[in-house]
Amino acid sequence: MYVDSHCHLDFPALSENLDTILADMKRNQVSHALVVSVNLPDWPRLIEMVAPHPQLFASVGVHPDYEDTPEPTVDDLVERAGANSKVVAIGETGLDYFRLSEPLDWQRERFRTHIRAARTSKLPLIIHTRASREDTLRIMREEGAAECGGVMHCFTESLEMARAAIDMNFYISLSGIVTFKKAQELQDLAKVLPLDRLLIETDSPYLAPVPHRGKTNDPSKVIHVAEKIAELKGIPVAQVAQQSTENFFRLFGKIPRPAELTHV
Repeated sequence: MYVDSHCHLDFPALSENLDTILADMKRNQVSHALVVSVNLPDWPRLIEMVAPHPQLFASVGVHPDYEDTPEPTVDDLVERAGANSKVVAIGETGLDYFRLSEPLDWQRERFRTHIRAARTSKLPLIIHTRASREDTLRIMREEGAAECGGVMHCFTESLEMARAAIDMNFYISLSGIVTFKKAQELQDLAKVLPLDRLLIETDSPYLAPVPHRGKTNDPSKVIHVAEKIAELKGIPVAQVAQQSTENFFRLFGKIPRPAELTHV
């Protein structure tokens, strides 16, 4: 059994083919997918999409790259999360200094808002961080992110940052980037990353793993992320699948745990 801990099935490239994707997930033994929110105007449509599907769950939040969009408040995020059993996390949130440039006080304040909402709602955070290592960790510490924990999604930063995040009760999620030939630093990180802090994801429709690189990604392809991690670690892919799945249900505790995992 596999799970996709981060995807964007509500994006048109995927939502238009949802039935096919769900069938592909079943065929590849991908039992669950977490559909991650990027803004509030599209959030009702995201919730409407996941509602009828027992294998799909959602978050609520505003992506750090979205400038021209309504700002969330702590109360709004907490209310939305509490009103819907399908909402199992806050985010994605974080800092991105790669795509945007200063002044970014609004981005840092938005990040703080999400951390406060996660602590209040007692839900884990989904954090996006790019070219913002020091400020991301600093704000996580200042706002007490360890209290709610969460995941550093689509992680491409250093081993030192991974260890700092793990020390704050966070998991590290690897995407299809780990299968790319030039991702040597990330592959080295994957070799030493503790299995009990690992999640796997697609970030679909982006970042399709080898052998599908350059094509539209979807949650069924998360198996290739697991296969590459297993290869790098020199362990059976079944071990990566089992542990990353267990980690997923431990972190996102609002999701009902499948019967086959109750003995773990």
